Amino acid sequence: MPELSTRRGAGESAGRAVRVGLDVGGTKIDAVAVSPSGEIIGRLRRPTGWGDAAVVESIVLAVRALAAENAIAMTDIGSVGIGIPGLVDVESGRVLHAVNLGVESLDLAARAQAELGIPFRVENDVKAAALGAAVLRGATGSMAYLNLGTGVAAGIVIDGRIHRGSRGTAGEVGHISVDPRGRVCGCGQRGCIETLCGGGALAKAWGRPGALPVKDILEAADAGDADALRLRADLHHGGAAAVRVLVLSADVDTVIIGGGLTALGPRLEDGIRSALQADAETSPFMRSLHLDERIEMLPAGSPAAAFGAALVGAAVPEKEIVFHG
Repeated sequence: MPELSTRRGAGESAGRAVRVGLDVGGTKIDAVAVSPSGEIIGRLRRPTGWGDAAVVESIVLAVRALAAENAIAMTDIGSVGIGIPGLVDVESGRVLHAVNLGVESLDLAARAQAELGIPFRVENDVKAAALGAAVLRGATGSMAYLNLGTGVAAGIVIDGRIHRGSRGTAGEVGHISVDPRGRVCGCGQRGCIETLCGGGALAKAWGRPGALPVKDILEAADAGDADALRLRADLHHGGAAAVRVLVLSADVDTVIIGGGLTALGPRLEDGIRSALQADAETSPFMRSLHLDERIEMLPAGSPAAAFGAALVGAAVPEKEIVFHG
């Protein structure tokens, strides 16, 4: 695990060395405590609240519970980083339009810091996960993180730093339309990559009851169900399209795949790899890119998002973060 170091602020004591990272999702918070050497020394999951006050309260309770369960004094926590869906103003710590949390506009960093007296930083959840995945996997140079879950999103990390682009949307591939005659996306377009390989869109297209619709699709496809076969092909080709767009637009060395759909294991990874190989059969140019060799998949349950949030929290400001291999 890489060593994490930051320049200390004037008011930070040498003892406040533990960094906490929170991945705040629509239903749960994944929290980790990270030592100065970069080791995860504690982890827990707690439910997420709904609405501004409940979200702040659930974050505060998660930090306190993480500290209590791992015998960490609150005075030993030097920073807390939060990865959260929605639009994030990194400088102010304000979150906008986190619809799955009932948040329209929330000064999250300021409110949480007022509760605990610990410096907070906030980042978009996928960007935080991209940073965490890069460090956990030892990725060097350029890397894209492709999150396949209920939706589809991506982030890019170059030389250990999040690449945002001019308006913070660099790497976002979920709403690139690849089939103008395809299914209608929640964004209003047709045939977005998310309509092909997003878990929510696949569940809607499947339209049958079940707690794990994408898993059900794959099992039904194995049994020869025509609808399931079509949706399984969409899943694999949509994932391949996302990888292709990320490499062709940003020329990243590696695309690391994470998110809830990684629970599908080799059925997802092998399917995307096979789709990339099939797409390259008729194109010498695509074959030259070796896209099928440039993908990796995080193990299901990886702490990448929470770990990346801890790294974000430690970067006060972000430009002062240093990774030592």
